[in-house]
Amino acid sequence: MNSRFQSVLRGEVTSTPPIWMMRQAGRYHSHYQNLKKSYSFSQLCKQPKLAAEVALGPVQDFDFDLAILFSDLLFPLEALGMDLSYDNGGPELGQRLDLGVLHNFSNLETAVAKMQFQAEAMTETRKLLPKDKSLIGFVGGPWTLFVYAVEGSHKGHLLSTKRAARDLFARFCEHMVPLLQRNIQLQLDAGAEVVMVLDTAAGELAPVEFSTWTLEPLAQILNGFSGRVGYYAKGGTSDLTRLMHARLKNLAFGLGFDHRFSLPEILVKQQFRFVQGNFDQTLLHLPPSEFESVFRQFLEPFSQLAPAQRRGWVCGVGHGLLPTTPEVNVRNFVRIVREVIHE
Repeated sequence: MNSRFQSVLRGEVTSTPPIWMMRQAGRYHSHYQNLKKSYSFSQLCKQPKLAAEVALGPVQDFDFDLAILFSDLLFPLEALGMDLSYDNGGPELGQRLDLGVLHNFSNLETAVAKMQFQAEAMTETRKLLPKDKSLIGFVGGPWTLFVYAVEGSHKGHLLSTKRAARDLFARFCEHMVPLLQRNIQLQLDAGAEVVMVLDTAAGELAPVEFSTWTLEPLAQILNGFSGRVGYYAKGGTSDLTRLMHARLKNLAFGLGFDHRFSLPEILVKQQFRFVQGNFDQTLLHLPPSEFESVFRQFLEPFSQLAPAQRRGWVCGVGHGLLPTTPEVNVRNFVRIVREVIHE
């Protein structure tokens, strides 16, 4: 396990933060692109040895402190019986969620069995990883999975989802919440040190709906996983942040924030064991010299904090790495953090 990340999890002061990025294994990376010439996305996710090979690639190439399970957050929808395809690049659901689809969802044990490949991928990844690297897992948040089930994507105003939620969301959660609980346990049992709940559509909600449709089912999921599960909600406002702090401080082990928040200010409050983020991933597309200048400016407020004030920081980007991100900037990101942030 990685000493920097384990120090963070123990609440200890670290001179330099551990580094991992969402989507650090994926389309921008030549290692992934080479594998994709021979295998489909579904094969890379569902064949455990291939998933491990994809997850290992960026750790070897860029020296990240952590590897992340290589998978997709939509697979629980497939496990419950919704048709899911990646044949045309992005995910495509064969139907949209309605009462009829909900009625035909698989039972819990059948769905859990269909998620077993993630546990096997986690085990295989741990076998390949160097001993000094950590491993984490992830699942999608119930609200984000509901958005995809209703809309087929996460785009636009989500009008259909917000209309459907009043009739369908609670019933959807009756199936999805226990499945996600079991999915998290599968990953933890297979070697994940922490599992992140990624709720990329949660920031689209007003505070009242965020509390009802995101935090209530999330609290059910997190209960029983004290010290092992973190939460990331893309976007949102300061009101949503206050709601998260108030509701999750005794449940979530850590929080992730996108680039629209001041992470140094959040770190100083020290309300969670770790805080993950949050450089704007689009700025990694700048020419290398310009990127380095901008990134050093981003790090300056962190460097002004005492190490004890930075305690809990897991450095990364605000959301996921984009498909055309230059590898040279990813490599320089890791180098510059370790040059600038130290005692």
